[in-house]
Amino acid sequence: MKKEKVVVLTGAGMSAESGLKTFRDANGLWEGHDVMQVASPEGFARNPELVLEFYNQRRRQLKEVSPNAGHLALVKLEQQYEVEIITQNVDNLHEAAGSSSVLHLHGELFKVRSTVKEDYILDWTDDLLLGNLDQEGNQLRPHIVWFGEMVPLMDKAVNVIRKANKVIIVGTSMQVYPAAGLLNYAPAGIPKYFIDPKPSITSNDYSNLKILNGTAAKGLPVLVNQLLSQTNER
Repeated sequence: MKKEKVVVLTGAGMSAESGLKTFRDANGLWEGHDVMQVASPEGFARNPELVLEFYNQRRRQLKEVSPNAGHLALVKLEQQYEVEIITQNVDNLHEAAGSSSVLHLHGELFKVRSTVKEDYILDWTDDLLLGNLDQEGNQLRPHIVWFGEMVPLMDKAVNVIRKANKVIIVGTSMQVYPAAGLLNYAPAGIPKYFIDPKPSITSNDYSNLKILNGTAAKGLPVLVNQLLSQTNER
């Protein structure tokens, strides 16, 4: 019997309970930096050392944290469902928990790429420095989609969500585009679940949407157990 496909859209709130800070604080700064200084092609051109060190700090921080109960719940969901995760997060916590299918819309902290050849991508867990070059002598940069850059995996994400039987949205405000527009590509009428401690959307905003108040680490285990019990009752 073919498993139903659950597509999960995750954002910064998914990782917050593991100790990773969300993207921006209330005043628009990211770890004390204007985001355009550290997360734009212009910022990198202006001060590459600042940008590289910023992501070195993020990489070091990522090594110190672990998946939380929300990440582990999504692994448990694979017992009965085909689970595909589309994440805006650049950490590897879904993979560390054991999820088998994760699409990173905004890139990955533990990868770097050539500043010239976009498809030259390397696994990278240490600090990235000026002078770290690709095979042709071009500087390497974080494998992160910065402000003003195209989201190369967007079409793939659209194709994934078009085949969903259920959709779960967790840890994202649904305000950051183009990722926020993904829900519009889900098949009409399928069950949709939005988990958030302060929901920014209502059940009237999308068809068949259920709002669950709670954080990822608390709300996801509850929802996953409900979905697993549904399949066991069939």
